[in-house]
Formats: sequence, C-alpha cells, structure tokens
Amino acid sequence: MKMKLSAARPVKKRWRPLPNSFMKTKNKKQKRNDRHRRIRAVVKGTEFKPRLSVFRSNKNLWAQLIDDEKGGTLASASSLELKKEHKIAKIEPEKVGELLAQKAVAKKINNVVFDRGGYKYHGSIKMLAEGARKGGLKF
Repeated sequence: MKMKLSAARPVKKRWRPLPNSFMKTKNKKQKRNDRHRRIRAVVKGTEFKPRLSVFRSNKNLWAQLIDDEKGGTLASASSLELKKEHKIAKIEPEKVGELLAQKAVAKKINNVVFDRGGYKYHGSIKMLAEGARKGGLKF
C-alpha cells in the first residue's frame, strides 16, 4: 500500500507587538494639538458670542476673544501685561481673566464660548475662566 504524502501545512506565525523603536508615539504637544483640533471642530465664535481661546506656556498665559467668521481678534490679554504688577504666579491667571473681561465689557461683549485649547480644565486654565466670570463674562 502506498502512503500519500500530503503537503506540509504552513506554520502559522504568532502575532507579536512591534518593539517600541518601531511604534510611533506621540509627545505631549502632539496630543494637545489633537485634542484642540477636536474641540475646534465643535466650538465656533461669532461677533456676538466670540471664542475665548487660551494658550499656556511654561512661564506665561495668553487669552483672546476671537471672531471666527471674520477671522479677527476682538480683545486679548496676557500675563506679560501683568508682570510689572503681580509677581505671584498663583494670582496671575485669575488677573488675566479679569483683564480680558474688562476689555470685553468695554467693547460690549458679555457672552463667550470657552475654548480651553486642548488643556485640562484645571489649574491655571480653570483660574483664568473663573477670573473672566468674575469680571462679567458669561460662558
């Protein structure tokens, strides 16, 4: 009796994750930019209800009211304007919010849409928002 020789079955290779050197990892800045892009897809500012945009660096904080329809800045404030007056870092974000609110109220802007810029609503971002509310802006 002759035996049939069957073709050898191919061996299935197991899936293994790639080493870290091959994986594309994102740094903090790229992740924040992704979050900001998702937020900006939803949040739009108009002349009557502008977008309050926030940018934070390691040393300073900037906030501005933006009309997205015209693509222009209506008012802005930063911690650089307050450097001469306040040297306590914990007070600065709130003061920046109040300063921006004063400039907005002078231009008869009361309602805004808050754009946290991809940052967590925590710490200096939260203090800036509370300062703006204290100054008379409504979110």
